[in-house]
Amino acid sequence: MPHYPDTIEYSDKYQDDVYEYRHVILPHAVARKVNEIRRRKQDQLLTEAEWREVGVVQSRGWVNYHIHEPEPHILLFRRKLGTNPKTGQVEGNN
Repeated sequence: MPHYPDTIEYSDKYQDDVYEYRHVILPHAVARKVNEIRRRKQDQLLTEAEWREVGVVQSRGWVNYHIHEPEPHILLFRRKLGTNPKTGQVEGNN
């Protein structure tokens, strides 16, 4: 049985040579809203407006990049290293 927290849980950030990553674990009610959004559209990844609409709060530049089918209540995010968290724009030579 999946773990559904009482509130949205945010992982620490982790990275490779290109991206920083984080995952967000959704409460059951929020996960249901996400599933409704995904059912209405062809691309099941969420836009920034959609994940903000369901209550996910994080700085700019994060992109929902993958759905791990066994755990669809966990949103996977990444952004390029060097992204300005206020603007969402990549800075420098990354």
